[in-house]
Amino acid sequence: MKHVDISIADESHSRYAQEICDVISASAKVRGTGIAKRTPEYIYAKMKSGNAIIALFQKRFAGFCYIEVWGHEKYVAHSGLIVHPDFRNQGLAKKIKEFTFNHSLQKYPTSKVFGITTGLAVMKINSDLGYKPVTFSELTDDPKFWSGCKTCTNFEILTSKDHKMCLCTGMLYDPSKKERKKEKWFNRSVLKRLKNIKQTMLVSNKQLLLWKK
Repeated sequence: MKHVDISIADESHSRYAQEICDVISASAKVRGTGIAKRTPEYIYAKMKSGNAIIALFQKRFAGFCYIEVWGHEKYVAHSGLIVHPDFRNQGLAKKIKEFTFNHSLQKYPTSKVFGITTGLAVMKINSDLGYKPVTFSELTDDPKFWSGCKTCTNFEILTSKDHKMCLCTGMLYDPSKKERKKEKWFNRSVLKRLKNIKQTMLVSNKQLLLWKK
């Protein structure tokens, strides 16, 4: 693997904001689901506040992730995890996620860390860090968080289920329970089957909603 430097982003990294958005957008088109778009201004604001992590290889953009704070710091979420195509399949996503996770625990030590994702690779990374799968009701109820899903292709499914279910899986790390023994719950084949079942059910529901219109 190429030596990639991972650090907390700041204002000096603003020149990468547009490229980060472009890579996120391109990845969303390839996957067709599960990635909310962000603007360069939004990315820059995260950098300026010290709530963004950037990976660089000799000044080339390699990867990115940022932290969002909800419910008066009761919850934090890691979003926008992306790796440039030239640096994928090298374990960089996991390193960026781990760096972001440790940074958020230092900056917000009492906050619960959560995320929603459709990616099995991200679920595995989260599982290794101590996250557990949870229902959406255990995540923040801040409407600003859920409004961030508006640019996702599955937003209509989410709203039709009153923000209680979608193709994404909710995952949560509770620092107050960090001493508990980690349970080995992650099973890629089982989760893949469950994901396919949920996708079939929810997409059928979406088609029914469109038909009713």
